[in-house]
Amino acid sequence: MKLTAKRWFAMISAMGLLLSASVPVCSAAATLPDPVRFTLSMELGDVGQAEEWLNAGLPPDFMGSRIGSGLMIGAWEGKPDLMRLFLSRGADINRINANGESAIALAAWRGNLEMVKWLLDRGARINAPKRQWSALHYAVFAGHTEIADFLVAQGADINAQSTNGSSVLMMAVYEGHQPLARKLMELGAERASRNNWGDGALEWAMRHDRLELARMVSNPEEFNIAVSQPKEKWGAPVRSMRSSKELEELLNMREKLVERGMSTDVIDKRIATERVRVVRAEMDRPSPARAATLEITASRKAPETQSATIIYDDKGKAVGYKVPPATYFGTPKMPLKGPLKKY
Repeated sequence: MKLTAKRWFAMISAMGLLLSASVPVCSAAATLPDPVRFTLSMELGDVGQAEEWLNAGLPPDFMGSRIGSGLMIGAWEGKPDLMRLFLSRGADINRINANGESAIALAAWRGNLEMVKWLLDRGARINAPKRQWSALHYAVFAGHTEIADFLVAQGADINAQSTNGSSVLMMAVYEGHQPLARKLMELGAERASRNNWGDGALEWAMRHDRLELARMVSNPEEFNIAVSQPKEKWGAPVRSMRSSKELEELLNMREKLVERGMSTDVIDKRIATERVRVVRAEMDRPSPARAATLEITASRKAPETQSATIIYDDKGKAVGYKVPPATYFGTPKMPLKGPLKKY
């Protein structure tokens, strides 16, 4: 078949349209970042690069290798332009990362009060779902009094419980933040709250030998009983500078940077983040298994009526025996007998 010039031009035009329609899709897919590259770029606050990736089809809640989404990284690093961009493209302001941290929790943890306010103004939840670390947990844990005050004033739950049931007051005691602990108690924080292991604020204060805090979170009778106990009763203090593989790698990288005379600002932030993650992992570790309570009844007069029963709670779980926290160990000693002296 003989092609006319007009038909030939039409075929070339059609092929050009097909190519032009397919090339951008392949190009866009090729330019999208992996989690590591995304995180590094966002930590530097590269808004232009973020916009280019979003235009190329990057999901607004794309998770990086550290911290989380672009919105979360912006909250952690204190970069409102980055936060504004991702939020305008549909990022979920209450989304959590693999560690259960939301953007507002990260901002509170880092001490970025302006970022906390910015997120609250745009609909961030001030309280976390039940049994999760809240923004107030992080603020108190890190000792950011101003942020803690602001969150409480905005309606944060001062009796919120973390993953393992630890209260906000317990966080203050664990980290030795006495002024924060006092303020929480003045606001009505529950002193008797206990976590999954049966520990409360008094137990943590005694375990870490913080007598002033112990006195603060107990009444005089409880305090006198507590200080009369042998130290072994409270267990060894676990100050969680236990290492992790990632923390060790970061510290080695920092040493190399120092040797070469290079800046350590970025890696210092990563080290600080990993240290707190190690602390949190220690605090959130599963409670140790407890032996179930076995109730045995027997009678010499009627041996056929003897029975053995495992005690269950209202949820159908076997209940373990727990020593009351104020139990006195030892036998009271009487004064030595001796002749009476006349004065």
